Amino acid sequence: MISAAASVAALALFVASCSSGGTGARDEGPAHASAVAGAVTSPSAAPSETYKRVDAVALLRADPKVSESIKRDLQPCGGDDYPVDVTYGDLTGGSVNDVVVNVLTCGDWVGLGTYVYRDVGGTYKNVFRTEESPVYAEIDGADLTVTKQVYATDDALSNPSRETVITYSWKAGRFTQVHTHETDYSKAGGGDTATPTPVPDN
Repeated sequence: MISAAASVAALALFVASCSSGGTGARDEGPAHASAVAGAVTSPSAAPSETYKRVDAVALLRADPKVSESIKRDLQPCGGDDYPVDVTYGDLTGGSVNDVVVNVLTCGDWVGLGTYVYRDVGGTYKNVFRTEESPVYAEIDGADLTVTKQVYATDDALSNPSRETVITYSWKAGRFTQVHTHETDYSKAGGGDTATPTPVPDN
C-alpha cells in the first residue's frame, strides 16, 4: 500500500515547474525554470553517445499520435516556458536513450498526457502514450511507471480519492504492464495486481 508520504511525493510531480531535463534513469526534485522544451538542460556529466537532447515541443507537434486537444493546449505558460517535462533514460535497450515527455497544465501543473519516444534509425518513434488526465510518468530503473489519480467532484488537488501506479517493462518490442498498485484513499486497503498485459504499440 502506498503511504501518505509517497502519495504527497507523487503529487509533487504534478505541481512541478514547467519542464525538466533528464540526464539519467530518473529525475528528482523540481525542474529549473530554464529547462524549457526547446532548451532542455544538458547533462552535468560529459555527454555520452547514448544521450541525444530533443526539442520536445516540436516532437509532440509533429506526432500524429498526439491528440489535437493536447496540441492546442501546448502553449507557453509565460515567455518561452512550455508546460513540458522531459526525462531521458534507457527503457527499451536501444543505442540512444529513450525520451519520456509529460505535458502539464500551466495553472496547476496537472498531467495532461504522457509519451515515450524510442530512437529508431535516427528518428524518434512514439512507442507509448496515455492521455487520461491526470497522469504522470517516470523512469524507474529500467521500468516505466505511470501514476494516475482520480478525483471526486469535491476533492482538492492535494487529496485525490484514488491513485493507480502502473509499472511497464519493455518486452518483445513493446511495453507490457507488469504491476499495478491501487490506493483508494476513502477505504482502508489497497490492492496489487501483477498480470502482464501487453500495451499496443500506438
